[in-house]
Amino acid sequence: MQTAMHPAFQQKIAVLAALLERSKAVRAEAHAKVGHSAPLFQAVSNGSTWDVIEIATGATKGFAYKYPAAMQFVDAMEAAATRKLVGRQ
Repeated sequence: MQTAMHPAFQQKIAVLAALLERSKAVRAEAHAKVGHSAPLFQAVSNGSTWDVIEIATGATKGFAYKYPAAMQFVDAMEAAATRKLVGRQ
């Protein structure tokens, strides 16, 4: 049995969805201004390790025990992805 959501919650969810769409557009615009594309990978804390996640798929591409090492891994993955994209053009 599913209960109905309170109208105030539905309204807030709609407002948050609109804000999220606007923030995506603003981020894309800012990245375009500085000449960078949106990031493809991110480092996410997973207890005592840092997982490197591909943003588009949510797939874990690797991990590191320290944040600086995870960021180096993210930078390396971004660079490799950029080289692949440039090679296709």
